[in-house]
Amino acid sequence: MPPKVKVTKEEIINAAVEIVRESGAAAINARDVAKALNSSTQPIFSNFNTMDELRLSVVERADMLCGEYISREIENGEFPSYKASGMAYIRFAKEEKELFKLLYMRDRSGENVPEEAGLSGKMEIIVHNSTGLCGDDAKLFHLEMWAYVHGIATMFATGFLDLDWSLVSKMLTDSYQGLKKQYGME
Repeated sequence: MPPKVKVTKEEIINAAVEIVRESGAAAINARDVAKALNSSTQPIFSNFNTMDELRLSVVERADMLCGEYISREIENGEFPSYKASGMAYIRFAKEEKELFKLLYMRDRSGENVPEEAGLSGKMEIIVHNSTGLCGDDAKLFHLEMWAYVHGIATMFATGFLDLDWSLVSKMLTDSYQGLKKQYGME
């Protein structure tokens, strides 16, 4: 009898991510993940106690991928770090529509979302370096900017608009400059 092929946890997550990319988050189920792996469902339930545990791993992977977009855009150096993070967020929405929807357009009302989720320590440093603001002012500035960036990203993710990147860049600059003026930082 030939040895059984071992399916790793990583392979299962990768297959589930591909299913989300192709068909959306609602399409994740054990049968389709197993089919994508050319296996039975047994390896899925050997690696994950429940499908919800697998779904959470897919969310974590999507979050990691979004973070990679942001890191690459900042490292690219085309824009200042704060603007680069917004451009990357929008690019992620455009290029990874279903993963973006999974992360940022799902019902979160039953989840325990930390209050500081919108302004991580790294982002707080970027906001401070960009604006000189700290504490509550930095948080509010970022929340206002993020709401604007998220709106543009959502339009890309849903196919509502497909704007030229130079226009997106100008829009972010205009919004940023307007907020700086509002905060008396001209």
